Amino acid sequence: MARLSEPEVAAGLAGLSGWTGDQHEIAKTYAFATFVEAMAFVTRVADLAEAANHHPAIDIRYNRVRLRLTTHDQGGVTDQDLRLARQIEHLA
Repeated sequence: MARLSEPEVAAGLAGLSGWTGDQHEIAKTYAFATFVEAMAFVTRVADLAEAANHHPAIDIRYNRVRLRLTTHDQGGVTDQDLRLARQIEHLA
């Protein structure tokens, strides 16, 4: 699995509302009505990530959850990151 070029990342992000990034990392912040809803979302993301064996950086601030994806052993964004981002979008 190779690291994607800047144009490849941009093309992959085009279909992912609210996601931003570059060849190094993609990210999105989700907002929920309550802390409990935010935590439930994080739990669902954790289940997806564990199944994919690909784990995002997760920052939780009350009702906001920021997810950052990168493939560390490739030094940047790969198809694996975009695939997980698409799966996460289905949860939100």
